[in-house]
Amino acid sequence: MRTLCFALSLLLLPLYAHAADIALGAGVGLKDVLNELCASYTARNPSVKITKSYVASGALAKQMDSGLSVDIVLVANQQWMDYLKGKKHVERASITPFAYNSLVFVGTNQGAVHGMHDLAGLNRIAIGSPKIVPAGDYALHAIRKAGMEKALESKLVMARDVRDCLMYAERNEVDGAFVYRSDSLKSHNAKLLFNVPQDLYPRVVYPMAMTASGARQPETVSFYKFLRSTEATRVLRKHGFEIQ
Repeated sequence: MRTLCFALSLLLLPLYAHAADIALGAGVGLKDVLNELCASYTARNPSVKITKSYVASGALAKQMDSGLSVDIVLVANQQWMDYLKGKKHVERASITPFAYNSLVFVGTNQGAVHGMHDLAGLNRIAIGSPKIVPAGDYALHAIRKAGMEKALESKLVMARDVRDCLMYAERNEVDGAFVYRSDSLKSHNAKLLFNVPQDLYPRVVYPMAMTASGARQPETVSFYKFLRSTEATRVLRKHGFEIQ
């Protein structure tokens, strides 16, 4: 009998090993900081497995519309979180700011561009597709408010996410790109040419929330709390994010 019980326990072990799985969905710009936070958390909680999905915030929202199962979601602007809330994909009470950021312009030609009005002299400018990429939406706000929309409309190269914008700039496939400050710190070739004035676009905020299924899992709640901890704040600042 004891041998039988032991054999059954071995058969059931894989089921218990995956009982603490957490599905995390987030915007691409959060990839590096969340990878570090996930690694830190799972090192101390080895029974927890975190599955990560990084795509543009709008694409993530549409995937959730189509049935993507996520326990914690982080997007790069309030509009997409409002969309998820309206679709009842997230628990309203769990919505909270995770971090903040700012918009910058990067490129390899350091002498040519010092501000928004210098962009008219460039030929190709990378911007995240505004309909699904919050960084692109913020950039389009800045372009319009600076009165540069007509001057730049034929120069914009649409990218699927903010990391692709950075890649285009690093490879000199464009003359420059709008990215987040945190992304610019990771670039080896493209340099920060100027900070986009904050009065030209809404402040960049990353709201996070749990889904209804995630909020029912103690492991998800624990990880959600960790993402709001002092340690998480330290890691966010190291990666160039703002907290308030």
